[in-house]
Amino acid sequence: MDKAFTKGLQVIEALARSESSRGITGLATELGLTKSNVHRLLGTLQVHQLVAQNPSDSTYTLTTRLWELGSLVVARLDLSKVASGPMSELAASTGETVHLSILDGAEVIYISKIESLHAVRAYSRVGGRAPAWSVATGKALLAHLPSASLASLGPSLTPFTETTIATVEGLIQECGRIRARGYAVNRGEWRADVFGIGAPIADRSGTIIAAVGISGPASRLRPKHIKAHAPAVVKAAHDISVALGASLGERADRLGPRVGHAAIAG
Repeated sequence: MDKAFTKGLQVIEALARSESSRGITGLATELGLTKSNVHRLLGTLQVHQLVAQNPSDSTYTLTTRLWELGSLVVARLDLSKVASGPMSELAASTGETVHLSILDGAEVIYISKIESLHAVRAYSRVGGRAPAWSVATGKALLAHLPSASLASLGPSLTPFTETTIATVEGLIQECGRIRARGYAVNRGEWRADVFGIGAPIADRSGTIIAAVGISGPASRLRPKHIKAHAPAVVKAAHDISVALGASLGERADRLGPRVGHAAIAG
């Protein structure tokens, strides 16, 4: 067990339980630590914006950073719960693996999934990551970022297969096509034999916060199958968005939620 980390958590908990800001001496006495140790721990926590020092009396208090991080966790739990019904419908109608993804920097994180019942299916795991520019849910999220944010991804655009979009110019053009039709397609851009379809999910404010999609072997997601399954993917994204409070005026069988911007985290 990392003793310094444990002591840092003890300081955080003590500050969280305190009704007012705390001084170094009081914290050291309560936690059974030396004042120099507490001073170092508070300095580290301050660097990471978890605590702030009151300039008038040099006492310390927690910032809202922990609340912000906790809110993200709660939001993901709520999102997964709200999305479960539309995801189940999508899995039943397409027979393919269904993913719920969020954007984290240049990657997507799979926060929920429903496995395909087919013996041959795309491999993934909840908590796993994938390059956003090379998978359908990731491209659906990137499509709603400003061009400047897309340009910042330039150094990350590694080609994985012959169809990977590996230039900023190509990515910007692809994002325009995605916005126009309301969904994204992965044509074997991360793994050559895995194709996918993804559509963006909006929250109450209209911000794109996640994406839902399907993935499967290229043999089962040929162009005709993609065209057939796309409306179901878009409808799932629409239904999840509406359940989250988004107000969407477009027909769900034509377009996904095309409002707001998702921020690149991380």
